[in-house]
Amino acid sequence: EVERLARIVEGLFAISRLDAGEAQAEWVRFDLAQLAASTADQMYLLAEDKHIGLTCAASQGVWVSGDRSRLRQVVVNLLDNAIKYTAEGGAVTVRVKALDSKAVLEVTDNGMGIPPEALPRIFDRFYRVDKARSRELGGAGLGLSIVKSICAAHLGRVEASSTPGHGCHFRVELPLSPAPAEPSPNPPTHEH
Repeated sequence: EVERLARIVEGLFAISRLDAGEAQAEWVRFDLAQLAASTADQMYLLAEDKHIGLTCAASQGVWVSGDRSRLRQVVVNLLDNAIKYTAEGGAVTVRVKALDSKAVLEVTDNGMGIPPEALPRIFDRFYRVDKARSRELGGAGLGLSIVKSICAAHLGRVEASSTPGHGCHFRVELPLSPAPAEPSPNPPTHEH
């Protein structure tokens, strides 16, 4: 119980720091596709334990500016939820692509889904769709609230759609950053 409360307090501190605009301290430009792919690799065993197929379709070179560890937390929270609420033998997919001036990250599962009346509230702090099951799985109802705060701090947004019994689809949109300049293939030679 103490550990659970510690996680709740930690989550609330994270949200308040993000809401206060403290996310910009660690900003760098990085490839969101590469971050999503490596995070999915790290979570593969969690999915495998439940016999869930985890696939990642991320075309390299989707550059964003932001706090790498915070945006990794977005991927972890969305994947963790997808795996947690998908039955054995299910499937979870992560996709990253550039679309217009946006970097788009999508996490889709074919799990239990979210009832329509709950969908507008899933990003609220402490809201849990299935209270008994969430508590049993260790959830405090802060994961999606943290995702929303991180996206907002990065001038982005997150939305969810779901068909009960057929799964969920989460879509994160962030501003696209220009790709870093390629080093020139023929560096200038200096003659002495």
